[in-house]
Order: sequence, then structure tokens, then C-alpha cells
Amino acid sequence: MMAASFATLPTVSLVNTSRRRIDSYSSKKRVGVVRCCSGGDIPEYKQVQRGGGGGGTLKECAITLALSLGLIAGGGAPSIAYAANPAIPQVSVLISGPPIKDPGALLRYALPIDNKAIREVQKPLEDITDSLKIAGVKALDSVERNVRQASRSLQQGKSMIVAGFAESKKDHGHELIGKLEAGMQDMLQIVEDRKRDAVAPKQKEILQYVGGIEEDMVDGFPYDVPEEYRNMPLLKGRATVDMKVKIKDNPNLEDCVFRIVLDGYNAPVTAGNFVDLVERHFYDGMEIQRSDGFVVQTGDPEGPAEGFIDPSTEKVRTVPLEIMVEGKKTPFYGSTLEELGLYKAQVMLPFNAFGTMAMAREEFENDSGSSQVFWLLKESELTPSNSNILDGRYAVFGYVTQNEDFLADLKVGDVIESIQVVSGLDNLVNPSYKIAG
Repeated sequence: MMAASFATLPTVSLVNTSRRRIDSYSSKKRVGVVRCCSGGDIPEYKQVQRGGGGGGTLKECAITLALSLGLIAGGGAPSIAYAANPAIPQVSVLISGPPIKDPGALLRYALPIDNKAIREVQKPLEDITDSLKIAGVKALDSVERNVRQASRSLQQGKSMIVAGFAESKKDHGHELIGKLEAGMQDMLQIVEDRKRDAVAPKQKEILQYVGGIEEDMVDGFPYDVPEEYRNMPLLKGRATVDMKVKIKDNPNLEDCVFRIVLDGYNAPVTAGNFVDLVERHFYDGMEIQRSDGFVVQTGDPEGPAEGFIDPSTEKVRTVPLEIMVEGKKTPFYGSTLEELGLYKAQVMLPFNAFGTMAMAREEFENDSGSSQVFWLLKESELTPSNSNILDGRYAVFGYVTQNEDFLADLKVGDVIESIQVVSGLDNLVNPSYKIAG
């Protein structure tokens, strides 16, 4: 169902209910998409000729299939049997119940913290989204219960929350707690005034405070990157970038700015490589090279090379496949979870959200990612986290958190005017770019 960019994504496998098996179908370099067909055949991927002379071709690449297979079969997505006990308390909500699709929530649960008190505040505030599915103002009664539950949890667990702050971030953490308390009081007033339309914006605001509180619990970077990757550009923390795209042939949308949060806690090498390329302005002026309803991708430079050529070596710079799973302190490098036999492992950055951002690579070369990236346009509603064939095969390193719905409006040939780091650049170590001026 999805496609990726550069080199290809590894072979895609069909999923068995007891374990994964590989009925691999070829995916050539670049992302390709599985098309509907009869008789269970795996359709071929079309090569897409790039516009504007001199460019190569978009080579095909297989990426997600789980959801698309479920839709094609008409009987739900394939599933895998997994152990019921999660290894880490703070991510247990990811695998119990419906999959979390909100990028903000996924990013909060992916933080390297273990503080039950703040999670008990977070959960009912996130549940406001479900409360708003109730028709009319009746939803407000459920919202009120959510907020009061979160408020009680905050008061009861405040000492544990404060104790979890990193020493250097305590003052900021206390400030955010005050803003969170005030925000929840504002929400109760909104409920009392029966202003349903004001609930969602306020919910987003107070969850940002929760996320900030949780980030203030992270004390430095939590592990050592393996020695062989230690001198590469690394994002030791998080960074936020704004990607401005000029939209062609759409009278209702001329340009759009997509805000993307990059997670170096779980993918320091992959995210660091991307931020380094952003600072080199590598993507500025580049076209969207695939948009097929399942993914949007870019990152293939002009010329024969399919990735970023490092001027210092005159060779394509590649990054390893990098997958962080719950219960582990460091990512796995160089192998898919299937190759490692970790069929039950839960990834920390799942392909659950519309706008999940990941690195594409060669089909049979796990460590061949370079500059080509893709954004998933499908939510895994039918497949819980880790039951689709993308998780554990491709390196997710961020999520689009603003204007993600407009990704579906992008077309091949739309131009990325710029990508700029708006926060977190100080978390990039070993930058290879040269700062102009």
C-alpha cells in the first residue's frame, strides 16, 4: 500500500496469522504501490518518468501492504499474534485497544521516560478526541469527565511528576505544570459555556503542555550510538522543521507549510542525516517525485546518483536501517525485525499516523538509505501497531504534526520551496554542512 523513495524498500512480505513469511514481491528503487487486482496477483510497479529533462526515473519500491491487502481482500487486514504484556508501561496504550493515530500522541509515548503519573494525566486528555465523536453538546459531559479525571491525576501525582524532571529543566517544568492547570480550568469553563467548537483547540494546547512536561523529564541523550556511526551527523534529541511546498494546478491551494517533528531519541542517525541535508538546502527546489495515494516521496537528486553525494568523499552517503523497539535501550541497526526473528517486538515509532515520515532504501540492502524519504498517506486503522509489514522494515524518524491532511493534495512536480529547521538544531552533532556566510 505504500511506497517509498530512493532505493527500494526491502521486499514486502505477506503476513501470516501465526508469524511473518516472505512472499516477496519485487520493489525496485523508489517507491511503488500495490495496485488492486483480481486473483491475488501482485501488480507490477510503474516507473514514473520525472519531468524536466535530465532526471532519471522513479524506481519502484514496495512499502506497505498490510492495509491495502486488507482492503483488497475485503475482510480486514492480516494480523499477527502478539504477546499480551507490553514491556514498558508508558507505551502499553499503543498495543492495548485501537491503534493510536495522532502524531502528537505517538511522539509523546516515544519519549524515553518512565513516569506513570504524567501518563495518567495524558491519557484522559487524549480521550477527549473520542468524547467529541458523540453528537452535539452531549459530548461536553464526557469531555468534562475526561478533564476532571486528568486534573485529579495531576494533583495526586504532582510530586512524582516534579521528581521526574531533569535537574536543568525543573524551572521550565514547573512553569508548564502551571500552564497545564490553567488550561484545564479553561477547558472546564468551555464545557460550562457549552462551546463545543472550542474544545479541540484547547485540547491541543493543553496536550502540548503535557508533551513539554514529558520532554523536561529527559536528561540528556539516553544511550551511546554504536561506534561505527558515532561520527555521522546525529540528532541527539528532537528537531522541528517546516517544509514549504508550492502547489501546482490546484486553484484552492497555492502553497502549504508542513510542520514535521523529527525524533532523534529513537532514530538519531536517520534523523541526523536528514537535518544535515536540510541545512545543506539539499531539498530546496526539489520536486515531489511520487504521489500515488499511498505515499508522497522525494529526495532523488538530478543525475545518475540515487542519493546524496557527499562532496568530501564524492560518494553517496548512506545510513543504516535503524529500528528502536520497546524494552530496548538502543536501536537495532542493519537488520529488519523479521530478519532478527523479533516477530512480537513493538516499534517505538510505528506507521500508524497519516504523515508518518520514513527513509527509503534498496530492496536487498538494508543500509542503503541516503536522501530519499516518504510520507505515509494511510492510517493503519485495520492493523494495530506492528501488525503491518512496514513496522520493523523501514526506519521511521518523524511525523507531520501540522497540515498533514494536505499531503494528499501534493502531486508529482509540486516543488519544495524550502525546508527549514525551526527548533532543535542544537541537538545536531557532527554536522557536515558548511554554514554559508
